[in-house]
Amino acid sequence: MILKPLDVLFEQLRHLHNTHEAVGGFCAFPDDVRPQAVSAFTVPSADLFVAEQGLGDSNYPALRDALVAVSPAMQWRETYKETNIGADFMDRFGCYEIIGRDAPFASEKMRSFMVYHPPHLHYPWHHHPAEELYMVIAGQAEFHMKGREAAVLTSGDTSFHPANVPHALTSHEHPVLTYVVWRDDFDVAPVWSTAV
Repeated sequence: MILKPLDVLFEQLRHLHNTHEAVGGFCAFPDDVRPQAVSAFTVPSADLFVAEQGLGDSNYPALRDALVAVSPAMQWRETYKETNIGADFMDRFGCYEIIGRDAPFASEKMRSFMVYHPPHLHYPWHHHPAEELYMVIAGQAEFHMKGREAAVLTSGDTSFHPANVPHALTSHEHPVLTYVVWRDDFDVAPVWSTAV
């Protein structure tokens, strides 16, 4: 039997939560997941993501490939559209929800996202009430969090962000593809951190 791209992604994510100590320890794969219809919505970074050639260095090639395969059917987000972030960030930063409220897999227990950064992009300092875990699927980037030394993370590495603690991300010569999980207090969007 040949699985559809969304089914492949679902199985890859369930396997990740069940086998990656940090991801599974942060949030077990939810037992209330149910499929739901979402309207596809694209942004300029979606094309960059599909064409990206710099994500070959990955410990999770099947998950990486599944995220690319489903991207045309996903509802890409414009989280910072009403802010002063600027056109360059909006055109190059890519994100879509996988599990949660506006996702093809609904759950009340967690939200998860694909986040893509091309090379040479800075995601400014921001915070939110939800606790968050980033897991690098492919590529590398420099992760920042208030009170902690910046660290370059590569495939399989994670960065935990407690509730309302400012954090940021900078890609340099490499792109980065990450899996991001939120738990608790899902409904408050990120806001810029003015004092770090």
